Amino acid sequence: MLMNPSSRVPPKPPHCELCGRLIEALTRHHLVPRTRHRKKRNQRLFTREDVRTRILWICRPCHDHIHDVLSEKDMEAAYHSREALLAHPEIQRFVDWLSRKPAGFKPAGRPARSER
Repeated sequence: MLMNPSSRVPPKPPHCELCGRLIEALTRHHLVPRTRHRKKRNQRLFTREDVRTRILWICRPCHDHIHDVLSEKDMEAAYHSREALLAHPEIQRFVDWLSRKPAGFKPAGRPARSER
């Protein structure tokens, strides 16, 4: 099956799209969580192409932090863009802190959101 070029995953940059650190091992963060793709609200707000291609390439610490701070329902409702994520005070504080660390730095683990 041929894909429409505009419906492809954005190309992987050399740096994390949140903290800006140069990292080879980037992960795909779906701005519209995959578990929410079939929800009626989601289908009203986003096209199928949107939910497949709204992706940020981010480092594992940024990815883990987003999922520690926000539920998938919150991400779908209000944090489905890079700008919205960076506007969240806790995420912005973490990204600012992490951006000053070397590429290989891995922060110590935090308890899961449900354990706090």
